Amino acid sequence: MEQASRPPRIGDVALQAGVSVATVSRALSAPEKLRDETRRKVLAAVEALGYTPNSVARQLRGGSSQLVLVVVPRRSNPPFFSEVLHGIDVTLADAGYVLITGYMEGVDRDLRLIELAASGNLAGLLTTSGMLPEVSGRSILDAGLPAVAICADPLVPGLPAVLLDDEAAARAQVDHLIGLGHRRIFYVTGPTGNYNETVRHRGIVAGIEAAGLGPEALTQYAGNYQFTGGVAGARAYLEMADRPTGVICGNDECAVAFMKSVTAAGLAVPRDLSVVGFDGIEFADYCEPTLTTIAQPRFALGAAGARLLIDILAGKTPAALQGGGKLVMQGHLRVGDSTGAPRG
Repeated sequence: MEQASRPPRIGDVALQAGVSVATVSRALSAPEKLRDETRRKVLAAVEALGYTPNSVARQLRGGSSQLVLVVVPRRSNPPFFSEVLHGIDVTLADAGYVLITGYMEGVDRDLRLIELAASGNLAGLLTTSGMLPEVSGRSILDAGLPAVAICADPLVPGLPAVLLDDEAAARAQVDHLIGLGHRRIFYVTGPTGNYNETVRHRGIVAGIEAAGLGPEALTQYAGNYQFTGGVAGARAYLEMADRPTGVICGNDECAVAFMKSVTAAGLAVPRDLSVVGFDGIEFADYCEPTLTTIAQPRFALGAAGARLLIDILAGKTPAALQGGGKLVMQGHLRVGDSTGAPRG
């Protein structure tokens, strides 16, 4: 059987161009440090062998990178972030940039992302979920790349961010349930220490206090923004002898799993309890019952973050950066069939 040919390697490019492997690496990471003749040799070999995508070859001609790295934790609510990434990709592409995605999932992968940022191959960096790769005291920000945070604030001084007003959105969840007549709330939280969870918790507590209710009106279960957290939260809820009639879930994934679990146990939503989610993912409109949720402007969040980065790369000072470096967007309550007035 004939074996498939292997893809070209950096050594093949070096042999074709008549240079060292180190010179090829330098041509890919810092082409401005090479003579034009050497760079042209490497580029010719790259194109002849198909070692790199055409987009990178074009960058070598100009001596600059058009690649933007988006850092996303592996378990990062894919139904939500898919539309955020769509907004990023469309905006970057319109400006001539290419998006590459790097997933955080352990020390080895994080270290590779840190080294990629330091290689000189990137124009800029976008980070989501408020998490940044850090290994043994090294941070991805050490490379000094222009960077913007989207959806969550890593709380790094000087790092611009595009955020949702999470506190106001969480307050809207509470106000909706209290407005329907619910006086006790069961809250399945996000991960402890998570930026979004911290801010949303503040909004929930503020809403309960504004309604004149005491701390006993809120029961919390530590969740994780995943289906598994919704299932576990539902089990804890079902074990309660005196259950609250209003339920707030940290995101839509959690809410859908919660509703499925309590329904399987014989309860009916919203007859026995009302459930509110957070994010506004598409599936919220197709589950049964349809989910009341906070709809985030997901595409707009991604697009705005990408636009901020593009402006910074162009040497502009975006208006958003003149007010403390934070661009804050609003979500809105989208009422579905999962909420109603409590019985009795």
